Amino acid sequence: MRFDDGLLEALHEGMFQTPLWDGFLHRLRTMTGAQMAMLAIRPHGQTDVAELVAGEGPAGVVRQLMVGHAMREGRGYALDDLLDMTDPHDRAQARETLLAARITSVRAVRVTEASGVDGWLACAGGRSLGSSAGALLLGLAPHLRIALRNFAALEHERFRSAVTGEGFNRLNIAWLTLDAQGRIVESTQNMEQMFQWGTLLRRGRYDRLVPASPAIDRQLTGYVKQVAAGQAVRPLAVNLSQDPWFDMLVAPLQGETISGHRSAAVIIYVSGDRRSQADRCEQLVDLFGLLPSEARLAWLLAQATSISEAAETLGITVETARNYSKKIYAKTGARGHAELVRVIMTSVLALS
Repeated sequence: MRFDDGLLEALHEGMFQTPLWDGFLHRLRTMTGAQMAMLAIRPHGQTDVAELVAGEGPAGVVRQLMVGHAMREGRGYALDDLLDMTDPHDRAQARETLLAARITSVRAVRVTEASGVDGWLACAGGRSLGSSAGALLLGLAPHLRIALRNFAALEHERFRSAVTGEGFNRLNIAWLTLDAQGRIVESTQNMEQMFQWGTLLRRGRYDRLVPASPAIDRQLTGYVKQVAAGQAVRPLAVNLSQDPWFDMLVAPLQGETISGHRSAAVIIYVSGDRRSQADRCEQLVDLFGLLPSEARLAWLLAQATSISEAAETLGITVETARNYSKKIYAKTGARGHAELVRVIMTSVLALS
């Protein structure tokens, strides 16, 4: 069957519209002369049905006639077919409601996408809504199935992206990509927020990423040039600040990107913490029942600092630091320095 050129285009573009499939349903209603066009969608594993309508009419009744019965795929249904499958009491009530809305004809079709998404497409109107409308819906069924499959995949990726993004946000991790000139190609929303935390990193002229430290700026520029020249380089880890903690990992970008007009050369993961060392020590006191002196040592040890370096930073003897560390290990359940780092850095502190 041949379709109006704009109808299939509207169907496949409908998943990006707000409301969903609005243009498609209005075009379908116009083509068939229907009083109302409706697309009902039931996501996989759910009982609720989303109802998308163009025009006026008792959409709830039409939806119930379709969804409430075992409509088979590949078959067109008329109003009498749907009413025949309905309980006599409900049938009379449905017919009365439809007649009150001057709807005497319904054409409907059902499709089921492979992942389990169900869709029902219907037109409802007067007697002029004939078999041609039913044939049109049957011809649209395979295309609707493809559209629903794409919609299901898009929604799945949106959900995964939202969950991943929330996890990155809670862990205070952001990312951005740079081209060969050190210009930002794309970045996560929380990266833009980190730019406003302070002056350690900023978006400069022409979207260039600018570290506050000239030495780090030169190091980053040289690294990007090496990657752009095709040299094999290892990821580069850079600490930007220790209090509050702020660091980044720069690595060659694996694979191609089509999201920007400039090709990205490297990806940078940024881990930032707006909380000061004092804030984190207070959290360690609450979380593990440490004394303030123990919490200060525990936080330094969690940065993979040696016990002698930590003792010097705190102005205590190494022997005192060792005594503190024994109490820290007992209270946190860690069995050594490496495990203490893991326990603290993967605790709820990372989510706060």
